[in-house]
Amino acid sequence: MKYSVNTRKGLTGEVIEEIGKLMSYVPWQDRRRAMAEVTMTLLDGKPRLAESLFGWGRDTVALGMNELRTGIICLNNLAARRKPKTEDKYPEMLIDIQKLMAQECRAEQHLRTALSYTNKTAASVRAALLVKGWSDAELPTMRTISNILFRQNYRLRRVEKSQVQKKRVD
Repeated sequence: MKYSVNTRKGLTGEVIEEIGKLMSYVPWQDRRRAMAEVTMTLLDGKPRLAESLFGWGRDTVALGMNELRTGIICLNNLAARRKPKTEDKYPEMLIDIQKLMAQECRAEQHLRTALSYTNKTAASVRAALLVKGWSDAELPTMRTISNILFRQNYRLRRVEKSQVQKKRVD
């Protein structure tokens, strides 16, 4: 009769849960190595079993096992994973937005901040960029333009509406 690795090694549900919890305390730089060591010791070097028992990625565990075997540590390039911002992809667009916003922005002197207040919306900025010659396919959505304006310290402020004066009857 063939027994599973869990039964042979005496891994109960509590032990499996505790190992998963302890692994969350290991710093992420060393976690891959720790996962590989646990897999090699307790699971006979089976990354698929580590995936099903602990919920770890089997590719991550396999990479950690290869690092242990060869002694070569793979570096993580986390910065390369992020999507580049629209301002980084199209710096000319950022210059055009700044030129458009410079005409209508007001900074409040008493606040002493770098924020510029305007009543120009993201939709109107997008329309102005279309008029300026940008194609609809090149331009980002209104939400992205709103995020760009926010990152550039432009804030939308409503124009104060005048209050209607009531006639006084004496």
